[in-house]
Amino acid sequence: MRTVLGAAGLALMALGGLLVWDQATHWDVLIWLAGAVVLHDGIIAPLVVAVGLLTGGLNNRGLLRGTLLTAGCLVLIALPLLLRPLPTNNPSVLPLDYVQGLLISLAVLAVLALLLGVGRRWRGRGRARDVPEG
Repeated sequence: MRTVLGAAGLALMALGGLLVWDQATHWDVLIWLAGAVVLHDGIIAPLVVAVGLLTGGLNNRGLLRGTLLTAGCLVLIALPLLLRPLPTNNPSVLPLDYVQGLLISLAVLAVLALLLGVGRRWRGRGRARDVPEG
């Protein structure tokens, strides 16, 4: 099954490469892909490893890492909207304040993570008191 899925993936990649090559902007796509590799391998991956090493000794490291991963995904999703070109002639193209929306989303994420962490700590203390000493 793994071989079949791998062959199908390679066939679809080849088809995508052929379709891109027929376009007039194939060099732009190749430059974008090279930039994505450099961005991932040069910035994102070392940052993730550093955060993993720095949070290794914390009690709620899973919660912190999950929160940071979710925040990173939110930023990556919003990044194209934040880096959009200058205003267009059509005001309905990108009508919202995307910086404010991202900041609100990150604040909600932080509050939820904080509440979850406090809830875990409170629940853990209650269990510690219920255990008889032996």
